[in-house]
Amino acid sequence: MREHYSIGDLARRTGLPVRTIRFYSDAGLLPPTDRSTANHRRYDLEAVARLDLIRTLRELGLDLATIRGVLAEELSVAQAAARHADALDVQIRILRLRRGVLRAVARRGSDPKEMELMHRVVQLSEDERHRLINDFIDRTFGDLDANEDFVALLRSMRPYLPDEPTTEQVDAWIELAELVRDPDFIASVRRMAEHQAAERADGGRMGLHHQLTMKVRDRVTSAMEAGIEPASPAAAAVLDEIVASYAETFETTDTAAYRAKLLTRLRTANEPRTERYVHLIDIINDTPVAAPLGPVFDWLIAALEHHPAAI
Repeated sequence: MREHYSIGDLARRTGLPVRTIRFYSDAGLLPPTDRSTANHRRYDLEAVARLDLIRTLRELGLDLATIRGVLAEELSVAQAAARHADALDVQIRILRLRRGVLRAVARRGSDPKEMELMHRVVQLSEDERHRLINDFIDRTFGDLDANEDFVALLRSMRPYLPDEPTTEQVDAWIELAELVRDPDFIASVRRMAEHQAAERADGGRMGLHHQLTMKVRDRVTSAMEAGIEPASPAAAAVLDEIVASYAETFETTDTAAYRAKLLTRLRTANEPRTERYVHLIDIINDTPVAAPLGPVFDWLIAALEHHPAAI
């Protein structure tokens, strides 16, 4: 004779509350094997094994509909596990983003309005994030005949927030989204674009000139490390070398007029937030962050102000 168990017996055997077992039974997941003479539900060993499976699947977070499919053999345990793992991946990503927002809010001391904005920002899809960056570039450079190589570089620098971002990456994305919406930053970059367009219209040579930038960075860095102040006579000699490199690259000569023009260009381009923009994208994309150029150009601008003509 097969042994049968009451709901109380199952509760003692499995450690599950009676009300939980009754709920599973009422939901059709654990139909009774038999009924007692008093019409009480009774369960056999197969039902015990079925209950163990239900409990395990529930503890793993599977919903009742999925469990019902497994028990009805409409879905294998492997298939159910794969589906649930995929769903958990999405939940984990959302939780990581929420954690990043909460830590950023705590760090910044944000008010409810800023917290709501930050939460919306991190929920953007990848296409929406890229559209936000493209809109910023369109507003600043879109209708101007500026440095097309520079604009192409900006468009290529897209933020790719990973599925499992670090708190630093979430914070960087929030800051970047705020930056490209900042009217003052937009106006500053717009002035840079207008200056480039004016130089282009005047026959100026455009391009990225990476080699020149690295040469200037290395020479100024050496001067700074040697303790050479921009206003000193020693700085004048360094500046002569640097301006000669600029003049050679742009096919001109080192004159007082050219130094004045170069000074205006550097002042316009030396916007710390532009470098911060690049830095934030590097953090988001987990790419090496370049050494800041701001101090280099601060030194160079000061040197040009003190030495408007070659020695």
